[in-house]
Amino acid sequence: MMWVIEMIVLIMVVITAIGAITVKDLLGAAILFGAYSFMLCLLWAIMGAVDVAFTEASVGAGISTVLFVAAVFRTSRRTRD
Repeated sequence: MMWVIEMIVLIMVVITAIGAITVKDLLGAAILFGAYSFMLCLLWAIMGAVDVAFTEASVGAGISTVLFVAAVFRTSRRTRD
């Protein structure tokens, strides 16, 4: 049963990673990156690495996402192509 949850979270990690790479809107990419970090945090927690999951949640999903969103608001959101 546990491997089913791991596979669902792993599929969500891959989907958010591909979405963050392919989206044209920078704000959307920053939000998808935050979702990617959060899903990776869940994956670490499921595997038992709670210290790594806590670090990923605080740095990856927390501070980095806030800094990316702040940087996006100082630039243009859409690409020209």
